[in-house]
Amino acid sequence: MSNIPSDGKVTAPSASSAGAHTLAEILSQPSCWDASLQQLGDSGAMKTLSRQLSNSQPWIFIGCGSSFYVAQSAAATMTALTGRRAQAVPASELMLFPELVLSAESPSIPVLISRSGRTSEVLKVAEFFRERGIATLGISCAPGQTLEALATRALLFPAADEQSMVMTRSFTSMLMALQTLAATVASNQDFLTAQRRLPTIAEPLLRTLPRQVHDFVATHEFADYVCLGQGALYGIACEMALKLTEMSVSYAQTFHTLEFRHGPKSIVSEDTLIAFLLSETGYSEELEVLEEIKKLGGTTLVVANHADSRARAAADLLVELGAGGPEQARLPLYLITGQLMGLYTGLKKGLDPDKPRNLSRVVVLADEDSSERPEHAAI
Repeated sequence: MSNIPSDGKVTAPSASSAGAHTLAEILSQPSCWDASLQQLGDSGAMKTLSRQLSNSQPWIFIGCGSSFYVAQSAAATMTALTGRRAQAVPASELMLFPELVLSAESPSIPVLISRSGRTSEVLKVAEFFRERGIATLGISCAPGQTLEALATRALLFPAADEQSMVMTRSFTSMLMALQTLAATVASNQDFLTAQRRLPTIAEPLLRTLPRQVHDFVATHEFADYVCLGQGALYGIACEMALKLTEMSVSYAQTFHTLEFRHGPKSIVSEDTLIAFLLSETGYSEELEVLEEIKKLGGTTLVVANHADSRARAAADLLVELGAGGPEQARLPLYLITGQLMGLYTGLKKGLDPDKPRNLSRVVVLADEDSSERPEHAAI
């Protein structure tokens, strides 16, 4: 595993080191968020979009892999802030079973999410809507790609793109942009103010958290990983599990926190890491599950905004965020621990998290572009 200096200060390793790009991209998130939010403010794009999309239609957020998990948390935020119904759907579901997703009586505003702007399933869905004259919003980190051409409107964040295959800063930056849209539609200034503070909150967190996670991974061995979250944090839990799977080739599952009691807790042992993303809304009920799992002998990782003495006693590794403002505004902070867990677990196994096996940066189906073979990755 990569070494961390004894003073605890973490910097990106040389470009030739395994995981160098991924670590640099994780550490760059505060500055990336700041630049992305500044871009949105300077362009006036959110105010324009909120005026154009201010009707009462429901929303549908669409993506694949990590982008689908962006969609899950973005949809939860949209509903929480605006009161308008929003759902997240994998692009493949819309592509194969549109009648199960769409309602003729209640048309939705589609939001298409793809880091690369070239994801085959997302592009097929974009074409589906375009052929039917339905306006769409595309969000990507790659200018000049097909999604930008197919979408009616597009939001692009090239500074958030990565060199590594896995999504880290692109995930959090695109999520923050969609949350900004929700807050602008809702005229929720408290949320927007809290968002602007996130880079400042994340910077000191990223000075200490890599060392914490590195040392925790170095001193523990796990056979299985479980990531738990409720509400808007469920999408973050899904993405946390995916980071572990992609970067460390580990078996990771996701459940709603309280659902873990109903059967899945049979796998609990000291060799199973159970990660709890504790919300404020459901804190007391989620805390009871945490204590139950600890009594069963599970090893626990807890990420919470503020933890009480009970949570501290039940956590083998505790990460406190200490952020103010609305709960949903903190979602990007919750993911950083999972990104670092994936990175350091992969390095411990002798893998290169920059280049996970069997993956590519974008899924392009073979019959659409013969120059790229079909592979599966979070895009």
